[in-house]
Amino acid sequence: MVFFYALAQLNLLFNYLKAKKKDKKGLDNSPKFDLNNPDEIPYVTIQLPVFNEKYVMKRLLKNIALLDYPREKLEIQVLDDSTDETVIKTKERVDKLAATGLDIIHITRTNRQGYKAGALKEGLAIAKGELIAIFDSDFLPEADWLYKTIPYFKDEKIGVVQTRWGHINRNYSLLTKIQAFALDAHFTLEQMGRNSKGHFINFNGTAGVWRKECIYDAGNWEGDTLTEDLDLSYRAQLKGWQFKYLVDVETPAELPVVISAARSQQFRWNKGGAENFQKMFKKIIHSDLSFKTKAHCVLHLLNSTMFLNVLIVGVLSVPMLYVKNYFDDFKGYFIAMSFFGISTLIFFICYWYMFKHVQKKSGVKGFLQYIRTFLTFFSVAMGLSLNNSGAVIEGHRRKRSEFVRTPKFNIKSIDGWKTNKYIRKKPSKNVIYEGFLCLYFLFGIVSAWLVRYIGRNELKVYDKECMFGLAPCDAWYIPFDSGLIIFHVMLFLGFGFIFYTSVFKKV
Repeated sequence: MVFFYALAQLNLLFNYLKAKKKDKKGLDNSPKFDLNNPDEIPYVTIQLPVFNEKYVMKRLLKNIALLDYPREKLEIQVLDDSTDETVIKTKERVDKLAATGLDIIHITRTNRQGYKAGALKEGLAIAKGELIAIFDSDFLPEADWLYKTIPYFKDEKIGVVQTRWGHINRNYSLLTKIQAFALDAHFTLEQMGRNSKGHFINFNGTAGVWRKECIYDAGNWEGDTLTEDLDLSYRAQLKGWQFKYLVDVETPAELPVVISAARSQQFRWNKGGAENFQKMFKKIIHSDLSFKTKAHCVLHLLNSTMFLNVLIVGVLSVPMLYVKNYFDDFKGYFIAMSFFGISTLIFFICYWYMFKHVQKKSGVKGFLQYIRTFLTFFSVAMGLSLNNSGAVIEGHRRKRSEFVRTPKFNIKSIDGWKTNKYIRKKPSKNVIYEGFLCLYFLFGIVSAWLVRYIGRNELKVYDKECMFGLAPCDAWYIPFDSGLIIFHVMLFLGFGFIFYTSVFKKV
């Protein structure tokens, strides 16, 4: 499964490079609204779904109020499901903005039925706009954002325009750097690679615009998965609507800075992906889509399941090391392990092109920085595999759970997160198992040496004599089994990082 997913990523890389080459030639002939012509300016509703956003509401509303668009064609809905004191403060700020002539309303609900999807659906029912722009509370679109996105809706087949996420706190910590690296891969390689060939992409829950007609035609927002954005995206595209992805339009946002927030966000995204696989698989298979598009759809929806596959491979790799060295008859089967190495190499190549595009770094110095970043990312991603595997299993079982929002911070100092009232104070229940897995893979590292001199066959006798100086060693002799040691070191460091940050550092 990991190998097939890697091949799909390689195909997306080729698509991405072709699309970039096409963009450089200026071959985008998409019909566009002329927003200088009053007759062509569509009515836009901006929806801001929020829930207990004490630290970012002032920043959010101030930023949204600065968006450049004709006021007579713009409406702003603050969809506030908050249950704390932020409701009163938000209403006061909305009233002040409304007094300036801005068409902005504050909508509250007495329950969180459907969570974010329910709030969006309720706001949609009274929205004035034919186009619906959506921003989460930690996003800060630039003033000309609407002028960069709205024109593409002149094409009546376009149901969604999605922009690329930026990261205002990318370099805050190792945790934020890793998250930014992973998201950059999704928003360049995957979104652009799929969209350029007409394969399904997903609205990312924020920093995009929907056509209201498209939402209704696809069946409206539904709250039966934790990723309502992915769900509606697939239902819309199965209906024939087209999505437009703008890789060069960046919408800055804030990344979670504490491990508990990153965990909860990862859990929701990965569980939602598995839920949507269960919900959409049969519809995709029985559709009239091309085989290639179907394959990309299935692997896209199984994206989160890769964490479960990696965890299984990791856990089994330690006993496999002993099987390989103690039972010579099985050695041939271990050629299959090379597929995992090939997969890693494919990811390494694909992400290098992403890194060059986003970070604008190349040459020897840039490549060395990339190697360090990639190995760190890959290690921590494997360290999160237990947390994410639990989410995936729950998603495939269709076990319902609450929509846990990711706390926002508006960090102004290195320790600004410590006073945040929304962060989880206790470590995750998985932390004990992650600590155990850290030790388990440390044993895997040690086992690379153990298997060389514990055994009965002639090779083991030679190893023992060589290692202890009782006989000369071959010039190419390696005193340990090197086949899995890098893999085990990365797993050890990944689980060690997650365990340490969860228990001691938290950031």
